[in-house]
Order: sequence, then C-alpha cells, then structure tokens
Amino acid sequence: MGFRRGKTPTKATYSILFRRLDVVAFEAALARWIASRLSEQDKSVIALDGKTLRGSRDGGVPGQHLVAAYAVPAAAVLAQVRVDAKTNEHKAALQLLGIVPLGGTLVTGDAIFCQRDLCQKIIDEQGDYVFTVKDNQPSLAIDIRAGLSWEDQQRRQAALFSPQRRSG
Repeated sequence: MGFRRGKTPTKATYSILFRRLDVVAFEAALARWIASRLSEQDKSVIALDGKTLRGSRDGGVPGQHLVAAYAVPAAAVLAQVRVDAKTNEHKAALQLLGIVPLGGTLVTGDAIFCQRDLCQKIIDEQGDYVFTVKDNQPSLAIDIRAGLSWEDQQRRQAALFSPQRRSG
C-alpha cells in the first residue's frame, strides 16, 4: 500500500487499510480516546439504541446488528457491541453496560431495554433510566396506561378517605 504526498488516499486504499485492522482493538482504542476527551457533563445522558448496519446484508445472510451507547451531549458513540444471531438487543445491552461507566448518568432507550436485569444493573451502578414506549408496541402501552391509571385511582381514593379529613 503506497501513499503519495499531496494526494488524498483513494477509496481502495481505505478499503485495504480497514480490512487489515483488528476491528475489536480499533473500536476499543477509539472508544478509550473518545471517553478520555469527554467531561462528566458530556457523559450525563447515554442513549442505547440498536441498528442494523446499512449494506451489511448479503443475500440470505442477515445484516450486522449493533447496540450502541451514545453520549448525547457530546454527540459521540462511547461503545457498541454486536448482537449475535443467537441472542437479542437486551443481552447485548447488558454486555454494553458492563463496558460503559454508568454512575451519575441517565440511560435512555426504547421499551426493548425495559428488562428487570438491565434496569437493575443501571441502578446498581448508581445510574438512572428512562425507557419510552412507541406506537409499535400497543399491548405494552395499554399495560402501562392501565398500571398508571390504577395508581392514580388509588391516590384519589386515599385522598377521599384521608385520616386528615375529619368530619365534625
């Protein structure tokens, strides 16, 4: 692979270079470099998200699927892990949260990450979480609304029959 001064490397040169790299070692080094340049404020909100890499599907072979931890204030990916064909985003996220420091951070994501063990890991590491439910999960949204309305009804009932309300 030869480089000439004053010339931008070609697409082929980059392709050769990136194929020769140890991907895991390169990503780890890049993640360490990014993390070393971020302040605590930059790491205050971490978004979890899974995506299938565009152009990675090959015929009948499914595309490469990754789960990433994205530092929202810094607009930087802190780390990402591949979702193995034999597992799911939830298990990959557990692995990912073992890499990323969570103390004092707010972890966000969609409802696929709303699993007891994942939430407990965030709490154990002194972090907080907010997971959202989208319209593509109608039964979960119904369950959440029902649970919240039950709690609301309990509060209303407690207010009506409060020991502090005395007749007399």
